[in-house]
Amino acid sequence: MFELFESEQIEFKSIFKSDSVAKEIVAFLNTRGGSIFIGINDDRSICGVNNIDGVLKMLSDIIMTQIEPVPNNLISSNVIFAEGKSILKIDVSKGFHPLYCLKRYGFSQNGCPIRIGTTCRELSVEEINIRYKKRFESSNDYMLQIKSGYGDISFNTLKIALSNKGFHLNDLAFDSNYHLKTETGEYNQLAELLSDKNMIPIIFVKFRGLDKSSISERTDYGRGSLINAYYNIKNRLLSENICMIDTTVRPRIDTYLYDMDAVNEALINAFVHNDWNITEPLVCMFSDRLEIISHGGLPYKQTKENFFKGISIPRNNGLMRVFQDLEITEQTGHGNLKIIKTYGEDAFDITDTYINVVIPFNKDVMLNHGNINGNINGNINDNLSKNEKGVIELLLLNPKTTLDEAAQKLKLSKRTMSRTFASLQEKEYIRRNGTNKNGYWEVLK
Repeated sequence: MFELFESEQIEFKSIFKSDSVAKEIVAFLNTRGGSIFIGINDDRSICGVNNIDGVLKMLSDIIMTQIEPVPNNLISSNVIFAEGKSILKIDVSKGFHPLYCLKRYGFSQNGCPIRIGTTCRELSVEEINIRYKKRFESSNDYMLQIKSGYGDISFNTLKIALSNKGFHLNDLAFDSNYHLKTETGEYNQLAELLSDKNMIPIIFVKFRGLDKSSISERTDYGRGSLINAYYNIKNRLLSENICMIDTTVRPRIDTYLYDMDAVNEALINAFVHNDWNITEPLVCMFSDRLEIISHGGLPYKQTKENFFKGISIPRNNGLMRVFQDLEITEQTGHGNLKIIKTYGEDAFDITDTYINVVIPFNKDVMLNHGNINGNINGNINDNLSKNEKGVIELLLLNPKTTLDEAAQKLKLSKRTMSRTFASLQEKEYIRRNGTNKNGYWEVLK
């Protein structure tokens, strides 16, 4: 006989039924949290769970696809043993948001249960309306409330970037000004994303051909400040953007593999509007296109109609503010319009769980350059010297390349390399962000 009794925070179920378990999870999220034990009868006798792996897969599906907002970080599970049988324990924390629902029913009475005693009951229409309004009146997004899972938090990269934009930072007020701590004083998920070090991967993948059957390269630009990850992937996409030059006309015509302005907007949107509670955004390069994928679908209150009109509703206000302060983006919605103007609305594949921006490659450039999955190919401007082109290539691949490292790799003297860096800065091809010790180079053209 199991030791615990059913209560407002404990529920027993003899077998795993997806609809029933999903309803209990939403009820706990909407109340005070609790635990669901699978493999225990109502009389507390233990019947156990036979197919644990299959049940865990069904639980994962519930968490990721059947509940809104996605409660990924609020649910954990573990297998316990009693009387020689396996029991699955599902722990559900109280939700960060005022209201959660079953997606199939939406924010309706059928979709918004709460836990009362040992049973679930429906919220009234009035209660749903009150909670629903609170969801949008809240000044804090979910990232600000979730505790960071990484211990060593520091913000040197972010502070350098902000200082370069003219911000005078007060170290004592920095955390509070950028909402980097939870109400209990612990660093939050936003802080983890912006920290100099973290465990969050930001992946760029190149595939051979038109599908994902064969990977030619997988590079992780994460594990550090999201600011560096953004610039590093942007630089990588710049380096991959082949240019076809027509010198038979004046002025000459430069045709690129893809429109970098549109690609940059898609990249920014993937970072700022991604639901980091699900997983990280992903940049994929195929032989005929780029795909930039963010998770979570459209933000709350956003519609496809308004999305395509350029009306912006950020999912992560705290992250949006950082990107605005760094002048990476503006909250104007013009980024979507830039993509639509170049590639049309068909560039957006929008579902309830993700947004995939598909950037097709220019067919003329593809025909002119046989291997677009190689390294840097003809995209460095012709008005640069050989040494200057070499430096640009190095900085595109590694923005933290030092003058000494560049001199060694290009087999040039330090004096020549110093002149080359100075020339590129004077021509406004590169810019130094931060100090000589902790900063990085940004390629501007």
